[in-house]
Amino acid sequence: MNNEVISLAKRFRISVLSEGTFNTSPGLSNEEYLLELLRAEQKARDEKSTSERLKQARFPTFKTFKDFDTEFQKGVTSTQLEMLAKFEWLDALFNLILIGPPGTGKTHIALAIGNIAARCGYNVFFSTMDNLVHILKTQEISQKSASRMRWIKKCDLVIIDELGYMPISKVEANLFFGLISQLYENTSVIITSNKGFDGWADMLGDTVLATALLDRLTHKCQVLSFTDESYRLAHRKQIFN
Repeated sequence: MNNEVISLAKRFRISVLSEGTFNTSPGLSNEEYLLELLRAEQKARDEKSTSERLKQARFPTFKTFKDFDTEFQKGVTSTQLEMLAKFEWLDALFNLILIGPPGTGKTHIALAIGNIAARCGYNVFFSTMDNLVHILKTQEISQKSASRMRWIKKCDLVIIDELGYMPISKVEANLFFGLISQLYENTSVIITSNKGFDGWADMLGDTVLATALLDRLTHKCQVLSFTDESYRLAHRKQIFN
């Protein structure tokens, strides 16, 4: 390819030309060639954006709805999962709270939703509650935490996993409430927790704070309750059959 073409492609950031990845059929008119070029460039940019969103989301593992057994876990139906994957609720800034014991599929569903959302163009961030507390406490002294917070505030969806699994202090509870207040009516939130709402006051160490937090989270919210036995326990691998 002509060196000047490559140089101009780099200048105008037409990656499929500058990186030599664009191939087309012979005999195309100028207009047809240009159209194929623009389509290839758009596809490359979309793939790059998706890859960056998935990286920023910090998903610990890859999950899909296809892997979720709605026959075993009766807390959610396949029809409801299909509705969640359409993201009308996300566009309307609804929240989703998944409550139940460990191993019942709460994190699986949250990760699957996050994965689909990121691939559909939404900015997503996933974190355990323990890690989120660390980010909140160190954002003033850690560039890494500050960067995470900047991304969180840009997100369309923030997923907070394992709320209630680890004890939190009064200061940490206040920081968490402050974040939820900032996200309120700006960002959708998914929370997974092993504690029902009646246990949040003890978890946060403050009845007034828990009431205010739930008021914001449940203003526009779908709650899913999982009460069956652990899927991991029922399908565990064993040494002895």
